[in-house]
Amino acid sequence: METQVLELQYALNTFYFLVCGALVMWMAAGFSMLEAGLVRSKNTTEILTKNIALYAVASIMYLVCGYAIMYDGGFFLSGITGAGDATDASSYAPSADFFFQVVFVATAMSIVSGAVAERMKLWAFLAFAVVMTGFIYPMQGSWTWNGDAVFGLYTLGDLGFSDFAGSGIVHMAGAAAALSGVLFLGARKGKYGKDGSVKAIPGANLPLATLGTFILWMGWFGFNGGSVLATASQGDANAVAIVFLNTNAAAAAGAVSALILARLWFKKADLTMALNGALAGLVAITAEPSTPTPLEATIFGAIAGLIVVFAIVTLDKLKLDDPVGAISVHGVVGLFGLLLVPLTNDGSSFFGQIVGALTIFIWVFVTSSVVWFALKAIFGIRVSEEEEYEGVDIAECGMEAYPEFTRSK
Repeated sequence: METQVLELQYALNTFYFLVCGALVMWMAAGFSMLEAGLVRSKNTTEILTKNIALYAVASIMYLVCGYAIMYDGGFFLSGITGAGDATDASSYAPSADFFFQVVFVATAMSIVSGAVAERMKLWAFLAFAVVMTGFIYPMQGSWTWNGDAVFGLYTLGDLGFSDFAGSGIVHMAGAAAALSGVLFLGARKGKYGKDGSVKAIPGANLPLATLGTFILWMGWFGFNGGSVLATASQGDANAVAIVFLNTNAAAAAGAVSALILARLWFKKADLTMALNGALAGLVAITAEPSTPTPLEATIFGAIAGLIVVFAIVTLDKLKLDDPVGAISVHGVVGLFGLLLVPLTNDGSSFFGQIVGALTIFIWVFVTSSVVWFALKAIFGIRVSEEEEYEGVDIAECGMEAYPEFTRSK
C-alpha cells in the first residue's frame, strides 16, 4: 500500500511539473505578442520569427549541452532520461525536470529579443541565442540552482543567496545579455535627437501587447508554481496555493501602481506602463513567492510597478533604446526582487543576494559582450540604415505582417 501511495505521488508530481512547464512554454506566445504589439508594423514578422526560432534553438541547445553543464557537470546529453526515485514522496521524472528547465532558458532568451528589436540582424541574434542558451545561461545556473562553486572560489548558497523561481537567474540574466546587446547595437534611427530629446515610437498593435501580457501573467503561475517542485503532499499543495495567490497579487498591484504613477506624471493613463507594471510585479515576486504574506506580496508588487516606470524613463534619458522596456522590467526589477528575499526568508541574507546578483550580472554581461563583439566583427549585428527605414520584415524575412495595410495594390 505504501509503495502504491509513493508511486501515485511520483506520478502526480511528474504530471504537475509537466503542466507547469507547458504553462511556461505558453509564455513564449506571450513574449511574441507583447513584442509584436510594441514594435512598428514593419518589424512584426521578424519579431515573430525571432521568437519561434529562439524557442527552438533553446530547446535544442539545452538538450545537447545546456542541461548537462547546468546540473551534471558534463557537456553532452547527460542526466535527462531514466526514472526518479519513486520511494521519495517529492520525486519526479528527470525528463519532466528537463522540460521544466528548458522553458526557463527560452524565457531568458526572449527577454533579449524585445530589447534589440527593430534593428538587429536575425541571424546574428540566433547565433547569439546558440551561445546564450547552450553555455552562458547554464553556467550561471550551475552556480545558483545547482549549488556549484563559482569557478571554485565560493558557493552562493553558503553566502545566503536564494532565488526561488528566477528573478535573478532567469530575468536579470536575460536583461544583462539584453543590455550588452543594446550597447553594441545602438539606438533606433530617430529615437534620440541631437539636443538630447527623446522621441516616442509607438507600438503598432496595443491589443496584441495586452494579450501578450495576459498570456505572460497566466504562464507565470506555472513559472512560480512549478518551482515548488512538487504538489502531491498536503504541505506542497498549500505551498503551491500561496505561490499562486502571491504571484497574482503582486502582478495586480504592479499594474495599478504603474498606471496611477503614469497618470500623475504624464497626465495620461499610459497602457504600456500598466502592462509593464504588471510584468514588474511578476518579476519582483518571482525571487520568493512562497514566504511573503499576501499583503506583503501586494506591497512588493506595487513598489515594483513604481520602480519600472522610473527605470523606463531613466534608461531613455541615458539613450539606451529598449523598445519594450525589457531591461527595466527584467533587469532593474529583477534585482529589486532579489533584494526583497531576506525580508521574508530567514534562510537568505542581503550580502548573499548582492553577491549572487553581481555574480549573475557580471558573468552574463561580460560573456555576452564577448559574443556580441565577435558577431559584430565577423558579419555585423545591425541592419543597414535603408533596411531599418523600410522595416526588417522585408530585409530579413521577405514578407510583411500586414501587407494590405502598408502597400497599395
